[in-house]
Formats: sequence, structure tokens, C-alpha cells
Amino acid sequence: MASAKLLSVLVIVAVVASVVPMTEALTCGQIQGSLAPCLGYLKTGGAPTTPCCNGIKSLVSLAKTTVDRQNACKCLKDAAGKVPGINPTFAASLPSKCGANIPYKISTSTNCASVR
Repeated sequence: MASAKLLSVLVIVAVVASVVPMTEALTCGQIQGSLAPCLGYLKTGGAPTTPCCNGIKSLVSLAKTTVDRQNACKCLKDAAGKVPGINPTFAASLPSKCGANIPYKISTSTNCASVR
């Protein structure tokens, strides 16, 4: 039930984030919203959906600065530790499964200060 509520919130954030112009640094809400379609993959594996891969590729293209990439890292690291049922192996493999190049591992052990 809690994961359904979280998914609903993340989908709403994704919709709002998609219509708000990107003029400032990425927010955690925008970052989590872009990856909301990935929750199923992150919990059960298999093949990520097209909306999931589109979200991660969008995140990569929007994170243009070091600050954006560090914020994205911190947000993903935080979410990976707080959302129950996320498989760390699936989280780490998500970028490569989608053909996206993220310069850090999506993991609770990532040092986001070292991300450039």
C-alpha cells in the first residue's frame, strides 16, 4: 500500500516536472519523478520499460553541471536507501540496461562528492 502511494506521488511529480521549465538546478522531486516508471524494474528486475529508460536518459541530458550530477547522485542514493524492496543490483545495472551513461553507481555507498 505504501509503495502504491509512493508511486502515485512520484508519477504526479514526474508530470509536474515535465511541464516546468528547467532553468534552475535539478530538484530531487524532478529526479525521482523521472525515475518513477523504474520502480517495477528496481524491485523485480527483468527488462526496464521504455518510460523508465526515457526517464533515466532525460535525467542524464538534464544533469549538465557538476552540481546537477551531484544532486542527482544524492537524491538517487537517498531514494535507494528509503524505498523498500529496491534491489541494489538492479539499481546499479539500470543505466546500462537503458543505454544511459551515468558517471556514478546508483548505490547507497556512492560518494556523491566525488561525482564530476
